Amino acid sequence: MADIGIPQGLDGDIQVSLLTSGWAKGALPVRPGDSHKGTFGRTMIVAGSRSFLGAAYLAAASAARVGAGLVTIAIPASLVSSVAPSAIEPTFLPLPESREGVVSPDAADLVLEAVGGYSALLVGCGLGQADETRAMVERLLLSGADLPTTVVDADGLNTLARIPDWRHSWTKNGILTPHPGEMARLVDNSNSNESINQQVPSPLRERARVRVLSRLELAQAAAGEWNKTVVLKGAYTIVAHADGSAEVAPFSNPGLATAGTGDVLAGAIVGLVSQGLDSETAASLGVYLHGMAGESVRNRLGDTGMIASDLLPELPTTIRELR
Repeated sequence: MADIGIPQGLDGDIQVSLLTSGWAKGALPVRPGDSHKGTFGRTMIVAGSRSFLGAAYLAAASAARVGAGLVTIAIPASLVSSVAPSAIEPTFLPLPESREGVVSPDAADLVLEAVGGYSALLVGCGLGQADETRAMVERLLLSGADLPTTVVDADGLNTLARIPDWRHSWTKNGILTPHPGEMARLVDNSNSNESINQQVPSPLRERARVRVLSRLELAQAAAGEWNKTVVLKGAYTIVAHADGSAEVAPFSNPGLATAGTGDVLAGAIVGLVSQGLDSETAASLGVYLHGMAGESVRNRLGDTGMIASDLLPELPTTIRELR
């Protein structure tokens, strides 16, 4: 290997890196031969509503597929019988309802009673935006309770976006996983989604680079202000951390632009947290595994007609290939 003459230490202030297979391999949780299900953590997922039954299943199955030892779905009580035939491995925490398929604000108390025995928590996939649901999420996240590391996705993010001081009330360790529209709402941006994915006029060869930098700067600023890890989803997903560092995923796959793939990503991240990874590593590794699984599906099926559940069996295969 030849020395190309870059002075020692010149890269010391660079805080952005590209996620690679070598990094991902080294970040994978260890799987001891004498382990049991408790070794790999307990994951609670608060998800689902009468209009979004599949979100709870996709997130729970994804957490299990990346190696979580036990997964519990906390879901409106009347929906358990609809989700359970597909989600046969998870356990269930039936939540009280204000009306059929919509959680009651009091459901937060039941989750808080149970979550102390869990390693990680995911809130938001398919919960919906009913007033009662938003009240439950607010009570759960902003009560000051001692929560495990918490991933907030989808309607959990939309609830936070409606609370002006949420960043001051939720001081616990957490990971936010917004798509561009959710990010716009979180930063109180009234423009369209394109305000997050904006492109400035530039030569064609520079356009992708400028677009990533624009999103990168936003994600880094938000992560620092909110003191959270922020996963800004999209082509070349960005994972930004509170200390100003960030990683960029090397994947741009139109096959992932379909309903439910975000639930799979959130489930993968929380499943990795439950196995003992810190927030920063779990978020970045979850993004990489999700993207690599998507590439495997695209190579097999093409990028048209790919659906979120296609990713689930690819996750353990991806992990095996990395090892």
